[in-house]
Amino acid sequence: MVARSRFDLQGKTALVTGGSRGLGLQIAEAICEFGGQVVLVARKEAELASACASLEATGGTVATIAADLQDLGAIDDLVADAAGKFGSIDLLVNNAGMSRYAPAEDFSLEAWTEVMSLNMTAPFLLTRAVGKAHFIPRRAGKVLNIASIGGLYGNRPDLGMKIIAYNASKGALVNYTRALAAEWGACNINVNALCPGFFPSEMAQEFIDKVGATLLPGIPLGRVGGPDDLKGPAVLLLSEAGRHITGHCLVVDGGMVAV
Repeated sequence: MVARSRFDLQGKTALVTGGSRGLGLQIAEAICEFGGQVVLVARKEAELASACASLEATGGTVATIAADLQDLGAIDDLVADAAGKFGSIDLLVNNAGMSRYAPAEDFSLEAWTEVMSLNMTAPFLLTRAVGKAHFIPRRAGKVLNIASIGGLYGNRPDLGMKIIAYNASKGALVNYTRALAAEWGACNINVNALCPGFFPSEMAQEFIDKVGATLLPGIPLGRVGGPDDLKGPAVLLLSEAGRHITGHCLVVDGGMVAV
């Protein structure tokens, strides 16, 4: 096999949560650029329609499902609906996530539960459903969890980030990735994670604008992530180019963790 062809996603269907904007849409773009087709899941119909139009304009094959992943009881039906769009699910990208802001001593149980539900419980239930229905019977499949450098360590005090539940949920997702990779490796299923640093997504843009002068000196490359910076890492871990990589959490942060 020619090395370049190992990155080909032709004929593969990816289910991408939180796929209507930000990092999820960037990953969906990459999948389409390498020949795959995507089923985008997000809450807002209008944003899904916009994302679909954008991907189709560049030749992508796209289907959409408007769903709230906080409705945990509906996840099995969501997977069945997604599989019906193109006949199968070959790749799963668990990208949907959220954060809530408050000092740890004042962080409410309601906010904690909400963040943990979307950032950790929903990916677990979604992966379980896709694995049971598609990956394990076929002994093939790839799971890509979108974690964060916030799941690898605490936050710099000078940045004023009071997001204890976000950090905890992403840390849980990192080790969930490792544990599931160990368990499903015998079924030829790759389970990996990306740990992005700061990207100007809707969730992070306001914060980046506020603390950029303090933030950038701590990034060796001197910049936050751009609109294409997750594409290569995502395709690597979703394609046969990464067939011997599993249980890995790839940091994409401009060097922040290194220093």
